[in-house]
Amino acid sequence: MNAKENLIIVGGGLSGLSLAYELSKKGIKATILEASSRLGGRIQTEKGEKGTPLELGATWFGEMHTNLIGLIEELGLKKYPQYSEGISLFETKSFEPPQKFYVPESEAPSYRIAGGTQMLTDTLAEKLSRNDIHLDTTVKAIKLNQNELELHTDKDIFKADKVILCLPPELTSGIAFSPGLPADLQALLPGVQTWMAGSIKFALEYEVPFWRNEGYSGMLFSHAGIVTEMYDHTNYEKSKFGFTGFLNSGTAAYSQEVRRENVLKQLHKLLGEKATQPVSYHDKIWTDEFITTGGQDIQRPHQNNGHPLLKKEYMEGKLFFSNTETATEYAGYMEGAVLSSRELLKRLSL
Repeated sequence: MNAKENLIIVGGGLSGLSLAYELSKKGIKATILEASSRLGGRIQTEKGEKGTPLELGATWFGEMHTNLIGLIEELGLKKYPQYSEGISLFETKSFEPPQKFYVPESEAPSYRIAGGTQMLTDTLAEKLSRNDIHLDTTVKAIKLNQNELELHTDKDIFKADKVILCLPPELTSGIAFSPGLPADLQALLPGVQTWMAGSIKFALEYEVPFWRNEGYSGMLFSHAGIVTEMYDHTNYEKSKFGFTGFLNSGTAAYSQEVRRENVLKQLHKLLGEKATQPVSYHDKIWTDEFITTGGQDIQRPHQNNGHPLLKKEYMEGKLFFSNTETATEYAGYMEGAVLSSRELLKRLSL
């Protein structure tokens, strides 16, 4: 591959953005086509009423995620440890008091990005030309026409020497390929689990960290309430405060207002009256058309992630897969997203 080749990346999440960034460092320009109205994919940070960075998508990483940490440092961003010290709660039954256990400060903590995880994707996007990023552009078909690929979108036709699909593999079911993809690959793609699909992430913002002041870590695990996991969500500067975590996926059918009511009811019981007075409440159900088809049959975690068929080239060596579900390690995580782009560069001898 050379710098004069025309590359198109389908998908503007961390996988696509990190790939475009790595290519740009080698003097190779790539065009990004993103179906949604925003960049970031499964990374989404919203600002609360007080400006608190509230994570509704990917949040945590660890020291073993060396590719991700290296990228964070290269971009001049900061990581900081997830707060965990204090009394944590484990709720086994709705009619029993929660179990309380003290957690010391972790020697091997998980980390967050100062300013919010979206700082990572926003900074990557700033390194690229905005003229090379097309939002609200859905790829409907990819056709081999002589010695190039044509991408038919809902807006225009794009032409490329090589196309890299940096979107969840299951979403390729919405793209018509001509000639068609091999039968074994077509059979595989719907069963490649899209990590986090179907999850419900929530975040609460508060004026003060009342839980810290009362010796609690903000960490909660529950088999009984709508909140199944929760963590302290204080910012890097320790000036803005909140919680984030996951809700029972079965509550996706509830309205957001009903979910909010149930969250506050559970936290009232566990943490007292102050928990019922958040400045703001946010949640997100990860089931939209940019993440999942919604009809996957998943029988085990990370099903078919890193599958050998996702490592092959298709359409006469012009079509590639590269996203976190294709990574050989840490598939589904942010580390996998970064690693997948670097694995592809090696395959392309770049």
